[in-house]
Amino acid sequence: MRAVRLEAIGDMTMRMVEKPSVGPGEIIVRVLAAGICGSDRHMYKGEYPTAIPVTLGHEFCGLVEEVGEGVSSFVGGELVTVDPNIACGTCPACRRGRPNLCANLKAIGVTRDGGFADYVAVPCGQAFTLPADLDPVHGAFCEPLACCIHAIDKAKIRPGDSVAILGGGVIGLLMVQLARLAGAGQILLITRQLSRREAALRLGATQAVDPTATDAVAAVQDVTGGGVDVVIECAGVQETLQTGLRMARRGGVFVLFGVTPAGLEVPVLPFDLLVNEVEIRPAYLNPFTHARAAAIVASGILELDSLVTKTIGLEDVAGVVGSAPLAGEIKVIVRP
Repeated sequence: MRAVRLEAIGDMTMRMVEKPSVGPGEIIVRVLAAGICGSDRHMYKGEYPTAIPVTLGHEFCGLVEEVGEGVSSFVGGELVTVDPNIACGTCPACRRGRPNLCANLKAIGVTRDGGFADYVAVPCGQAFTLPADLDPVHGAFCEPLACCIHAIDKAKIRPGDSVAILGGGVIGLLMVQLARLAGAGQILLITRQLSRREAALRLGATQAVDPTATDAVAAVQDVTGGGVDVVIECAGVQETLQTGLRMARRGGVFVLFGVTPAGLEVPVLPFDLLVNEVEIRPAYLNPFTHARAAAIVASGILELDSLVTKTIGLEDVAGVVGSAPLAGEIKVIVRP
């Protein structure tokens, strides 16, 4: 079968490899759609820990093709989405109900072979059934959506709250829709690209701000009368971390979601955090949220089609992952 392999930092290529064999407790999924994530680009550049060599791709949807010994939850033929994060269940974090912080965490498409391939082997407990007639492309959104749901959980948005979202990529635009569903009264998206600002307004943002054309912090404070109740940082760059903290009102919440390169240090002003009691709440991965994401995708309540800007084959994955996102790019989907 074909698989797109990260063979060294900055070295990714499509190879012909053996189709995985199904082990006890596992299923083989024939991949129908997979999403390219910003984290894939971080792994390509060595900015996020991963196994090497490995087949990347942690956002995917497909059909159950083989069922291993001891598996009773699938018979074959089901359309599934896969939670890539495999917790051990026995470490202190797992025993405290924090599987995203598992000391022995393994991840499909990160530390074991993933979905940029024709087939992938996964533990049956990581797979969630989707409606048979669902567009597999929509199914590929379940994993990033599950992570977004965790961030929304951490944000604790109340009906009528004001929310600022920094970053207008696929994550930011999913956050806009989830904030709207949570009942936010004001939703401000801050991003440089006009097409993304326009998309945000179509998807439920009440205002979209270009940080290159105006002082974004002043604009947010002016519109909200002193700052927003919740800031969700989705860009993972120094500038948005710093400006986002300044956008929160006194007693507000700052949700750190965007992935920064490992080792990046960002200067902040501890005194301002202290006297304003701004709470910093990191949101990492998707603890117990993948089933909820699958249900939301299946419901059709989210607008997903407009977030797909390009569909490619496996032969083009390495070129896309190895390059910076194109202007206007939101989500690139791989269809093996």
